[in-house]
Amino acid sequence: RLRLHDGKLIKDRRYHLRTYPNCFVAKELTDWLIDRKEAPDRETGIRLMQKLMDHYIIHHVCDEHSDYKDAKLLYRFRKDDGTFPLSKDVKVFMRGQSLYEKLVSVEESILKVREENSVKYQRTFLGCEMIDWLVQEGEVENRKEAVELGRALLEHGIIQHVSNRHHFFDSDMLYQFWLNFRRRRRLTELLNENSSRALSESPDSPFCLRKLNPDPGNTSFLSVQTNKEIKIVSAVRRSSITSLAGNANPYFSTTPTLVFPPVAECNPKSVLKRPVTNEELLSPGAPYIKKTLTIVGDAVGWGFVVRGGRPCHIQAVDPGGPAAAAGMKVCQFVFSVNGMYVLHLDYQTISSLIMTGPRTLVMEVMEAIE
Repeated sequence: RLRLHDGKLIKDRRYHLRTYPNCFVAKELTDWLIDRKEAPDRETGIRLMQKLMDHYIIHHVCDEHSDYKDAKLLYRFRKDDGTFPLSKDVKVFMRGQSLYEKLVSVEESILKVREENSVKYQRTFLGCEMIDWLVQEGEVENRKEAVELGRALLEHGIIQHVSNRHHFFDSDMLYQFWLNFRRRRRLTELLNENSSRALSESPDSPFCLRKLNPDPGNTSFLSVQTNKEIKIVSAVRRSSITSLAGNANPYFSTTPTLVFPPVAECNPKSVLKRPVTNEELLSPGAPYIKKTLTIVGDAVGWGFVVRGGRPCHIQAVDPGGPAAAAGMKVCQFVFSVNGMYVLHLDYQTISSLIMTGPRTLVMEVMEAIE
């Protein structure tokens, strides 16, 4: 967007006696992408811009076209007309980027290469150093607010403890920026997101654990079908999930949910070592960390199984699925779904929330600190 502004491709344009501020012509932008080697051909350029439309980054100036067309049509970055959806996740990400840029641009920055247990880490800082800097620069009003900001950055995957063992504290523990905001990214990286794998069978449910390199005789995952029956789907053993197939009948009458059905032959033991209550999760100083996961479902689904209730937990994760790529792990507890607090709900209700929601799923989960 900034490069297009600098190159005068984004400017006020007049069409049918009306002036449209800060917009660009789609055809001109496609030419620009090819000239700047951002896209090898027009087809790729169109796919790239469609990705930006799908992520609510650009749109047609009158919202008359939901697709990006390589024509003399006017489009605009939502950042330029105030329609960019500033969700909590986006705000935290932008705050993290702003702090990072400020830190790397100053002399004697607190970001340094440091060593811990004979391992060198890039872009590191001490927790107390970061808090001192935030207060000194006026980014926060006090140390308590600085800790809250640090925790938000950690929960959104922007910073982390170097060995990923602790939450953010006002201490001499070592943290690092997990994201390198200055890495030169090419637009074509967008097309590598959530690349789908060829599947010989694609169950209808978006929550099934997808088949990976099917090989008869291996363990199985359960997938929910739209006919309200549970079908055994063969899959290569890629995790520690107990085999579910056994000698059971491959079909069971039950309601479609994210969990394994209550049938003896197909009801694996819970992955939790012991029951955990909401009070335990939310108590001050509890050894749990909250993380935000954004999972973009593909044609097959999201690739995870949720079970239990009050709180629900992640029972299984497809190692090759979108959920695993987003950082989901077994034993995590489901804190919220698309902004809705769900610790008090059972798995049937959470299943319904997810299945009736958007393809891009935003979940907050809580996991135990090792």
